[in-house]
Amino acid sequence: MAMIDNPTLMIAIATSSAALMLTLLIGWFNARADNYLGNWAVGMGFVVIALVALGLRQGPYDANMIMLSFAALLTGMAFILAGCTQFRLGAVRRAPLFALWLIAVTAMGVPFLLGYSGLGTIVLNLGCATFMLLSGYQFFAGRQESRVLMGSGAVIFAMTALSFVACAGVLISEGTMILTAPPANWAENFNSIMAIAGLSGLGAISLTINQARATRRHRQEAQTDSLTGLLNRRAIFDRFGIGPLPTGSAVLMFDIDHFKQINDRYGHAAGDAVIHHFGAMLRVNVRAEDAVARLGGEEFCAVLLAQPIEAARQVAESIRVDFEAHPTRSLSQMIAATVSVGVATSGPGETFSSVLNRADDALYRAKSDGRNQVMTLAGRNIA
Repeated sequence: MAMIDNPTLMIAIATSSAALMLTLLIGWFNARADNYLGNWAVGMGFVVIALVALGLRQGPYDANMIMLSFAALLTGMAFILAGCTQFRLGAVRRAPLFALWLIAVTAMGVPFLLGYSGLGTIVLNLGCATFMLLSGYQFFAGRQESRVLMGSGAVIFAMTALSFVACAGVLISEGTMILTAPPANWAENFNSIMAIAGLSGLGAISLTINQARATRRHRQEAQTDSLTGLLNRRAIFDRFGIGPLPTGSAVLMFDIDHFKQINDRYGHAAGDAVIHHFGAMLRVNVRAEDAVARLGGEEFCAVLLAQPIEAARQVAESIRVDFEAHPTRSLSQMIAATVSVGVATSGPGETFSSVLNRADDALYRAKSDGRNQVMTLAGRNIA
C-alpha cells in the first residue's frame, strides 16, 4: 500500500489547523478578555497559510516560495508562543518576542537567498523547535493550575519540538545544504504525525483549561460585589451560614453615616466612590484569614475569626478613625464621611445569623447615640 505523500500530509495538517483556528476564534469572540485565544487563532492562521502553500505547490522546487512559506510558519509559531505566555502570565513582552522572531526569520531567509535551501530548511526546523520548547515551558511553569492538563501540554510541545529537531538532524547528517525537492524521510513523517496529533491534543487541552478558568471566573463574579471587589451578601452567608460560628469570633457591622445625603448632595457617582473607598479601607485593616463583605447599599460586614471582643473593638475603631481622617476623592472634590459600627462576638454553638443580628443591634445603638462610633455586644450580653 502506497505511503501518503508529503503534500497530502501538509493539506491534512492545514485542515486540522484551520478547524482549531475557527474554534479558537469562536472562543475569543465569546470572551474578548482572553487575548491568548486571539493570538493562538492568528498563529494557527499563519500555520494554515504556510501549510496550504507547501501542500499545493506544483512543478519544480521553488526556493523563494518555500522561503516565504517558512517565514509564515515561523510567524505562526511566534504568535502561538505569545498566546502561551499570555495564557500563563496574562501578558507578553512583545519586544523580546519580536526580536526572537526576527532572528529566526533572518537566519532562515539568508541561506535561501544565498542558494542554500537545505541550510535554510535546517534553520527553519531549529527555529520551530525553539518556539515549541519555549511554548512548552510556559505550560510546564504553569502546571500548578492543572498538573495533568498543563503537564500533558508541555510534553506535547516538547515532542513536537523533538520532531523538528529530528528533521534538522537528518539533513545535517546527510550534509544536505541544497535541496531540489522537499525532504522525504522518517523524521518528516514523525514531524507530520506529531503535528496532527499535537494540534488535536493541544487544542483539547487548551480549550478545557480555558473553560475551567471561565467557570471559576463566573463563580467568583457571582460571589463578588462589583463595586468594591469584596464578597457579596450571598458569599458571606454561603461561607458562614451553615453550622455554628467558631466560638469567640467577632462580627462587625458597618453603616456609612448619612449616606443618602451624600448621594443627594454630590450625586450617585460620588456615592459609589465613597463606597469603593470604604471597601478598600476595610480590606487593608483586616487579616488575610478574615472575611469582608458588602451586604448591600452602604452596609458592610466583617467576620474576624478567633478575635476577642476588645481586639475586635480596636479593629473597628481603627477603621472608623481611618475613614473619618481620609475623605474620599471624587473628581475634583473631597467628600468627608463617617461610619457607625456594631460589634458582637459568638457564644458557644451560636450561628452566624444570630451573631450578625446582635452586631446589627449594636450598630443601631451606635447610630441612635449619635453615629460615628463603635458599640459592642459580647456573647449574648452588652459589653
